[in-house]
Amino acid sequence: MFTGIIEATATVMQNQHGSLTLTRPATFNDLSIGMSICNSGVCLSITEFDASSMTFDVIDATRSKSTLGKLKKGDRVNLERALPANGRFDGHIVLGHCEAVGKVLKAGTTVVISIPSPLRPYVVPHGSITINGVSLTIASLEQSTVTVALIPLTLEGTNLGELKTGDIVNIETDILGRYILHNHHAKRRSS
Repeated sequence: MFTGIIEATATVMQNQHGSLTLTRPATFNDLSIGMSICNSGVCLSITEFDASSMTFDVIDATRSKSTLGKLKKGDRVNLERALPANGRFDGHIVLGHCEAVGKVLKAGTTVVISIPSPLRPYVVPHGSITINGVSLTIASLEQSTVTVALIPLTLEGTNLGELKTGDIVNIETDILGRYILHNHHAKRRSS
């Protein structure tokens, strides 16, 4: 489990043949094989690492459902290690299970993103949403778009400050909202 509070960013060194290799942030000094790291909203397990890099396997389904398949050498990725049981919980519950991608319709300090129709029931005004692994509060919600406001710290410390109109981003809706709505629909079906 993650919180959506980005710890560091890394640069893509290589992304091919089902393998993603990133630069290793100096603060990631506790790595081990199999460790879960959220990569711009996608939970991946470390398969190899050394003093300057870390590598993850990325299956075809993940590549097609997220932005990871489109990453190029030099692109920047948001990183967060899994939350320790005794850790501070500053964001919201993030699983690193990217549900879909959305398109950036407006970039800057206020970002407008298209939301795919299957995700719309799970997005609530002033609720939480994860964009590229970053925990954000929804500033406004329209029928097919969500707007988030980015503070200077987020703009500088994540790849969201590099977004341009037309870019695609990984989206994960709030897991609590998904469970509540799923349970509500299940009760209605069984009645």
